[in-house]
Amino acid sequence: MAAIASPSVRKLAADRGVDIDALAARLGRETIGREDVLGQSGSGQIGTGRVGTGAADYWDVNHEEWGPVTVEPLNRMAQVASANLTAAQQLIPAVTHHDSADVSRLEATRKALKAEGTSVTALAFHVAVLARCLREFPRFNASLSSDGQSLVLKSYVHVGIAVDTPQGLAVPVLRDADGMRLSDIGAAIRDFAGRARSRKLRGHEMGGASMTITNLGGIGGEAFTPIVNPPEVAILGITRTDIRPVWSGTEFVPTPMTPLDLSYDHRVINGADAARFLARYCALIAQPDDLLFG
Repeated sequence: MAAIASPSVRKLAADRGVDIDALAARLGRETIGREDVLGQSGSGQIGTGRVGTGAADYWDVNHEEWGPVTVEPLNRMAQVASANLTAAQQLIPAVTHHDSADVSRLEATRKALKAEGTSVTALAFHVAVLARCLREFPRFNASLSSDGQSLVLKSYVHVGIAVDTPQGLAVPVLRDADGMRLSDIGAAIRDFAGRARSRKLRGHEMGGASMTITNLGGIGGEAFTPIVNPPEVAILGITRTDIRPVWSGTEFVPTPMTPLDLSYDHRVINGADAARFLARYCALIAQPDDLLFG
């Protein structure tokens, strides 16, 4: 009996020299899919799963076979991001550590500042805290050498700010963020965000970050796994603040808590260091007065 396979699968099999009917008999099945053909060597024998023309074969599908489609070319920014993210996933043994920060005093501080006529976003506080932590934990403010044999420790603290734009993700960088006042950090973030969305960022403003911070809190979510942006060795993700019952020692108190997600390169940073980094981060963000007057 002839095997059942779509025209695109039959074409793939023919291109690879795979006998569809023999393969179906060998596998004990009537229906053969794309993945079955990709698992074969050119001789038609079951192989190791490697394919001669690379992993892109999995996406080489005639989607019109199943219904109407529209093809939308990726812009240059998306193409570059795709290449970088693919390299990051393939090259970096990343782990993500999760924690949550009490932001009750931070929100009270922001409310008080607003009453005085000063508006400061929560993200500005997070950038200031991250900059301080990068000073205190130098292995997070570092990069591996290209041969992986040495660690480049940076004397500067530059924080990348991931900005969502209609063209894709842009990451402008705040230079020497550890020496900036909170109000200046807030102004720089607003400037970067506006120019990123209007495509007016300059090339030199988007490189050389010590570490990147990506904030999804304005959209939603409880946790995610941000991808480390090489040559950085870590990235901090923030999601939506919610109210949780926190034990005060005598009772549960409704407390605004911000989820934090720290992805890191395990070749450079171990789990205990990541836990200490986020614990210190949470302690600093819980005491915002230190950022204003410290």
